[in-house]
Amino acid sequence: MKKGSIIPGEAILSKIYLLRENKVMLDKDLAVLYGVESRRLREQVKRNIGRFPKHFMVQLTAKEVRFMVSQNAIPSVQSLGGSMPYAFTEHGVLMLANVLKNDRAIRVSVKIIEIFVKMREVITSHKELLSKIEEIDKKVSNQDQKVELLFKYVKNFMQNEDERPKIGYKTTGKTKVL
Repeated sequence: MKKGSIIPGEAILSKIYLLRENKVMLDKDLAVLYGVESRRLREQVKRNIGRFPKHFMVQLTAKEVRFMVSQNAIPSVQSLGGSMPYAFTEHGVLMLANVLKNDRAIRVSVKIIEIFVKMREVITSHKELLSKIEEIDKKVSNQDQKVELLFKYVKNFMQNEDERPKIGYKTTGKTKVL
């Protein structure tokens, strides 16, 4: 990619994985996006390890690596690099751009953060929508029961109509109408 090129959001979005209930990006993917070697990226992380607490970055276990390969169309364990890869959360991505200190890393980091924010907004709006649908469903299901009861009463009323005594004055056939 050239210095001024803009990375499409879809390219970044396809590199975001769900791991340990967090959205993360792998070190090898970030290295490609930032335009640095994976080895250099890991060196900078190790030199600045104090900037990467557990909620910024984690190192994958062998089991997680096997899961990532089997579930996320990663061709093989070797494609993840020679050692257990690091996974960076949204905050870790931002910190990584500060550690690498190159213009491209900063620009790409801003783009990645924007995508994380959009993902969070979409998830939030879906949760709100789901909540509204559940609320409507509860109201509708209660209405169904009420409508069924109403039909039952109407049906009962119609069946028992003939059995009810007539209300009002009783007339004999001899009455004159004026």
